[in-house]
Amino acid sequence: MASGGEHLPSQRRDRPGFAPGSLTARRFAGRAYHRRVPAVALDLDLVLGNTRALWEAWVADAERRYRVELGSADEETLDERIGNWRPLLERFAEEHAPVYMRPNAEANAALRRLRAAGVSVVVVTPAPKELAQVALAQLGAARLVDAVVSRAPDGAKVLLSRDELLVESEAWSAKK
Repeated sequence: MASGGEHLPSQRRDRPGFAPGSLTARRFAGRAYHRRVPAVALDLDLVLGNTRALWEAWVADAERRYRVELGSADEETLDERIGNWRPLLERFAEEHAPVYMRPNAEANAALRRLRAAGVSVVVVTPAPKELAQVALAQLGAARLVDAVVSRAPDGAKVLLSRDELLVESEAWSAKK
């Protein structure tokens, strides 16, 4: 602390992290949270559980219940015809997901192995995030996934089957 109670720029207390170039920053530079983390992108419908049947059931239920024609049921159409469709979809999915999806112990164990090895797990799906989050919770994978996105991030290895997930998790377990 400088004289008069003032803080030097490197001693600012209003921002987290280390001062660039400090001894502490250099000491931690090689740790996991300071280096690039390998990422794996999973297709939700192909690897963990199929959300398409649940989505189609909701669209049919919404058309019947709200007396609207949704057609392709893209987000613009839903916003136009059913303004609050996201919470309605989430509630429907929470109530009906157990009928359409079952957790898979092998897939969840593979996700745990990847997380233990320090691999970032991202789920890729064209489904709305509300549906994907409920599906992941039903499948027992919500806490094992870092993000839900609509397209795979650059540099991530894309896995398109449960077998690929199992092979990849075994490979990372062997590296550890």
